[in-house]
Amino acid sequence: MKFISGKKMSMTQVWNGDKVFAVTPVQAGPCQVTQVKTKATDGYDALQLAYGNRKKKNVNKPQVGHFKNMAEMPAHVREFRTAEAANFKVGDVVSVETFAAGDIINVSGISKGKGFQGVVKRHGFHGFRKTHGNKDQERMPGSIGPKGPARVFPGTRMGGRMGGEKITTANLEIISVDTENNILFIKGAVPGAINSLVMINGVGELKVNTKVAAAKVEETPVEAVAEAVVAEEVAATEEAPVEAKAEEAKTEEPKAEEAVS
Repeated sequence: MKFISGKKMSMTQVWNGDKVFAVTPVQAGPCQVTQVKTKATDGYDALQLAYGNRKKKNVNKPQVGHFKNMAEMPAHVREFRTAEAANFKVGDVVSVETFAAGDIINVSGISKGKGFQGVVKRHGFHGFRKTHGNKDQERMPGSIGPKGPARVFPGTRMGGRMGGEKITTANLEIISVDTENNILFIKGAVPGAINSLVMINGVGELKVNTKVAAAKVEETPVEAVAEAVVAEEVAATEEAPVEAKAEEAKTEEPKAEEAVS
C-alpha cells in the first residue's frame, strides 16, 4: 500500500488527448517519515508522515523533541497503517513519484462545516405536500417515534450540526502527476475545503528516497500549472503536422528527379 498527505487546491480542468477532465489538484508531499511503529514496540505496524512547515515557536516542547532531526517543524502529522513498516526508517521521504497516472486511490479529508441544518438538507428527506390545507410543514421531520415508549430512540434522523466529519471518497483516478511541482491531478471532487489537509492511499509499492527538502515547499498556483500542461499538449500536436510535411517532401523529391530525366 502506498500513501501520502497533501493540501487540496481549487478545481480546474486538464486535457488528455481530445477529452477534458474536471480534476482536483492536490499539492502532495514531500512527506518525511518521523516515526516507524511496529508490533514489537507499539502493538501495530504504521508509519508517521509529516507534511508542511510551521514556526518552531508555535510547537510544544514535546513535539519539538520528537521532530529534532527535521530541518523544519511540520504543520501536519498523520499515521498510515501498513504491514511493511519495518522496511522503512526515520528520515525517508515520500513524494508524488510513488504515484502514476491511472492509479486508483482513496482520498480522506474533513468535510466542509454547514452548521445546524434541517432534515431535508442533512438527511435528504422528501418533505411534505404544499397543498390541501398544509401550512408551514413542507420541510418538517414529521413523527420521530411511537407513542408507546414515549421517548426518542438513539440514531433517529433529526436536524443538527452538519459537516466537519472525516469523509473518504473511494475509487478516484489520478489523471496526471506533476513531479516538478509536487501536484497530483485527481479526477473529480475530493472531500474538504480548499487548503485543507487530505490523505491519499492506494494499492501499490511505497517508494521513498533519502532526499530531504531543507527549504520550504514553494506552492505553485494551480492556474499556472494547468496552463503549462495545456501548452505542452498544444506543442505536441503542432509538431506532428510538421513531421508529416517533412516526410511528404522527401517522397516528392524522387518524383521530381524522375520527371527531369
